[in-house]
Amino acid sequence: MNYMTQEDKERLEKQLKVLVDRRVELSDRIGRARELGDLKENAEYHAAKEDQGHDERKIRDLEAKLASAVVVDDENLPEGLVFIGSTVILRDVDSGDEDLYKLVGELTGSIDVDYIEVTPQSPMGMALFKAEIGTKIRVDLPRGKKHFEILEAK
Repeated sequence: MNYMTQEDKERLEKQLKVLVDRRVELSDRIGRARELGDLKENAEYHAAKEDQGHDERKIRDLEAKLASAVVVDDENLPEGLVFIGSTVILRDVDSGDEDLYKLVGELTGSIDVDYIEVTPQSPMGMALFKAEIGTKIRVDLPRGKKHFEILEAK
């Protein structure tokens, strides 16, 4: 299962549509490059084929994610639990620093947000998923174990 919000699902569907629509353009590029002759030394042909392979891999990945998608109703999140779509304030138990995290189904890659995105598959996401507000969690990070207290969830 691949938990995500409706917004995540719609964003993935848009990405998939763009890539599927691009198939015709790439096919035309390959055809034009093929007309130039000798394919062994045809950089345009090889670049177009590489782009096509890259897009087809992304299409397969997106189709697999969407096929296993479980859309979470972010309007009716469980009370007192961290779930997909929850934004939480965590305090580092050792340093006392507080940061804002959002548990998302898929990373947006946006740097214009006020929170740090984490997925349920990440170490932080695994520790947060279905944790209760007010509890302390342990996160096994590459640099070692960290402990956080869940102060609030929105």
